[in-house]
Amino acid sequence: MKAANFNLQSYFSRIGFEAPALADFATLKSMMRRQLCSVPFENLDVQAGRVVSLVPEEIVSKIVERRRGGYCYEVNGIFAMALEEIGIPYRLVAARPMTYPVRRPKTHMAIVATIDGAQWLCDLGFGSFGIREPIDLEWIDREIRQGIDTFRLTMVSEYDYLLQSQTDSAWKNLYEFNLFPQEWVDFEPANFMNSTHPDSIFVRNLIVVLQTESGKKVLTSYSMKTVSAEGTVEKKIAPEEIASLLEERFGLVARP
Repeated sequence: MKAANFNLQSYFSRIGFEAPALADFATLKSMMRRQLCSVPFENLDVQAGRVVSLVPEEIVSKIVERRRGGYCYEVNGIFAMALEEIGIPYRLVAARPMTYPVRRPKTHMAIVATIDGAQWLCDLGFGSFGIREPIDLEWIDREIRQGIDTFRLTMVSEYDYLLQSQTDSAWKNLYEFNLFPQEWVDFEPANFMNSTHPDSIFVRNLIVVLQTESGKKVLTSYSMKTVSAEGTVEKKIAPEEIASLLEERFGLVARP
């Protein structure tokens, strides 16, 4: 995953990453946490009636230069550019979201990075349900505590993994994936569907998520929610409040 205008130091400045950039797990984990806490998951372009661009140079311009966020292809895409620049091997994988009432196609993108032979699931683009740190694919059927969230990885077939999160003492299915590598162009149809289909959650609702050190902030078309170790605070909002909330709570502008 390459873009002619990608500059590693500019990316590090965007996410506030100041540690030495080595091809090791410490860098992978810290870089993922810093991006999650500085680059919002957001669908403002879709809400404005635009098809999200998957041109790598336009992703860099949007996230690094214009200090926007994006959804899975964009935020995972720019993370993949940084991995490639640092020299951390990775593959793009296609995942099937399991948060819908009916079975859906594999429209989600995630990353599997390899460090010293271990394979780590990295995902910066699954919105409010997303993992907060890399998950070792060997951690099968164990509770994985990440801050305020708990996840579990299980096998549903010889090749297929299922990622789950714990919600009110029950396990919620997030998505299935396998390790067959995908090319960047393979996600074009899924991106078009997510950007335009009337049943797409991104078409139907504003979604903005920014992780914090202790939790997350989540803005939708109807509510503003703050989640922390102390609990969840949620309030209903009016449409005219959205622009100020985007700027004050997420550093975004309503008109991208």
